[in-house]
Amino acid sequence: MKSFPTFAITSLSFALPAFSQSRDLLPVTTLDEMVVTGSPEARSLFEQLQPATVLKDRALLLNLQGTLGETLAREAGVSSTSFGPGASRPIIRGLGDDRVRILQNGTSILDVSNVSPDHAVASDPLSMSAIEVVRGPATLLYGPNTLGGVVNMIDERIPTERFEDKWPSGNFSSAFGSADDSEAYSGGLTFGKGPLVFHFDGFSRETEDLAIPGFARSARLRATSPLAAGEIEPYGILPNSATESKGAGLGASYVWDKGYFGLSYSGVDSLYGTVAEPDVTIDLRQRRWDFRGAFHEPAARIKELEYKFGYTDYGHTEFEGATPGTDFLIEGYNGRVELQHAKAGPFEGTVGFETRHDEFSALGAEAFLPTVDNDVNSLFIFEEVPFDKLRLQFGARYDRQGNETEPNPAFGPGMERTFDAFSTSAGIVYNPVPDYAVALSLAYTQRPPTYVELFANGPHVATGSYEIGDTSLDTEDSISIDLSVKKKAGRVTGSAGVFYYRFDDFISLSPTGTDFTDPDSGDVLPIFAYEPVGADFHGGEVEATIHLLEPVAAEADAKSPVSASGQRLDLTLRADYTRAENRDSNEPLPRIPPFRTLAALDYECGAWSARLEGQYAAHQDRHDANELPTDSYLLVNAALGYTLELGDTKTSFYLKGVNLTDEEARQSTSILKDIAPMAGRGIVAGVRTEF
Repeated sequence: MKSFPTFAITSLSFALPAFSQSRDLLPVTTLDEMVVTGSPEARSLFEQLQPATVLKDRALLLNLQGTLGETLAREAGVSSTSFGPGASRPIIRGLGDDRVRILQNGTSILDVSNVSPDHAVASDPLSMSAIEVVRGPATLLYGPNTLGGVVNMIDERIPTERFEDKWPSGNFSSAFGSADDSEAYSGGLTFGKGPLVFHFDGFSRETEDLAIPGFARSARLRATSPLAAGEIEPYGILPNSATESKGAGLGASYVWDKGYFGLSYSGVDSLYGTVAEPDVTIDLRQRRWDFRGAFHEPAARIKELEYKFGYTDYGHTEFEGATPGTDFLIEGYNGRVELQHAKAGPFEGTVGFETRHDEFSALGAEAFLPTVDNDVNSLFIFEEVPFDKLRLQFGARYDRQGNETEPNPAFGPGMERTFDAFSTSAGIVYNPVPDYAVALSLAYTQRPPTYVELFANGPHVATGSYEIGDTSLDTEDSISIDLSVKKKAGRVTGSAGVFYYRFDDFISLSPTGTDFTDPDSGDVLPIFAYEPVGADFHGGEVEATIHLLEPVAAEADAKSPVSASGQRLDLTLRADYTRAENRDSNEPLPRIPPFRTLAALDYECGAWSARLEGQYAAHQDRHDANELPTDSYLLVNAALGYTLELGDTKTSFYLKGVNLTDEEARQSTSILKDIAPMAGRGIVAGVRTEF
């Protein structure tokens, strides 16, 4: 791989988020965990209208991967695009790309990961203190491109509370993996005095080509498309899968009794192989400014006024060997203001305004999009009416989106499209008895097409196709229903739910049955075109923790067995299923996850902790005509941890075993599933110190 680019502000070469970790490594599920993404006010998972997940502390540490998609892929309802170790984006309930919005502290990441699956999310999970996932439309607060859900990555670069300690607090971590010869270092530091608080963090990660169990190409692909004479099938190692990534961030806040404001600057540099081609690497650079603050009770009848603004300058270059190829650039901002009003009659809620602007450019021989200016301005209202055992939530959002292209000889004269989109939803959270909740939500959403769906016109090497947009596309309309039941106390805790989405004019990339022949290279690519179709998505998710043994009687429910020796034993069960089809043709939609389930035993005794886990994905034979079936797989993972506390310093040692049976596993959601399996057997050893 070429030499790594210099990152000017990385004076500390290691850093992980400054999250506060519990003394063991067991990812205990709790519905009392607070989540801020699903509603204007922070609520526990039990109180949320929509199904949600929070990864932090031990759970984040055990799930941490090099990409956002793989970090979240074990969560209920969440899978990954899995474009090799360097790039993956989350898929929620079978919906991905622009139907899942990725935020950082509540504002857009602003990268090009939604343009192509080989483009990485420009924010590394190593630098995050928590990741929140809301499953299902979050359109009222975050817009129509959240039909699948929203992922909010949270860092601590803008502190929101005063620093009262005498000495700085922070953490340092390191981890080493065998499957990819990985090294990861991370750390963070927070300090201040009185109202002034400062934070610094950084990280560094490097991996070699990934070890895989067997052939890189699947047995089906080897049988249907044998290599040319003299070519050798890659075996045991996934070619061109090495990665390098570094980043850092610093921020400061002024905090007073009635509010705070703060500013942060951060950056990420990454270099990774694209896996799809043996000599293509992507060199990524992102720089980001964030400004956030809030006024608590600034005036009568106003509970809080919160404001956020993020500015991003992003670019990456695709190299063919040492030769620079296509550049993808995006620069823009995202800002929002939310005003929470006090109770007015039976109503309490939030009104807000959001604005986004960015300029996207693709420059080079393989650019399949023109330069586009994109603007979105939005107004939204979210209201709640509480009753004794029932809480009613409802609201509406209006988005006005504009897309304007620049004239280009390859794409023709400039063009402008403007869309007006309206979304509304209503839901109830009902508590029939203590510790139980039933949530029902209904939503209607209009999603304007993206600039890719409108203006694409050229060969897209990453997907192996020639893509054609449709400038006449209108909004994608959908109706969604989500029903869930939750239980937060007792021998068994968790949630179960079902969902149904009905789309009119679902924008799908479909084969045309014709081919494009490159006049220079002679390569032949199938032509795909974006077109509106009817589509249905339905399925469900189950998450449950059975508390087999509780450590002390004071913390245990009366129905749970108690261990006088202070031991804890939990059985975690998780399953999800999504079925999606083209309603017009009655054919399956491409790259949908199969039925998946997970079972894990978590044990704790004193300073020791352990976990044994099995992940199963069923055979996926529901696929479109351009895909091959995907075989089932079972992954066995394990973890062992020990925590040492000395004064105010806590050090956690952990050992993780991944895919211990060396199973060949391929994800049906990945466009590369038949040439890039998941990692083979590996061990990860790490240590984390907090002070």
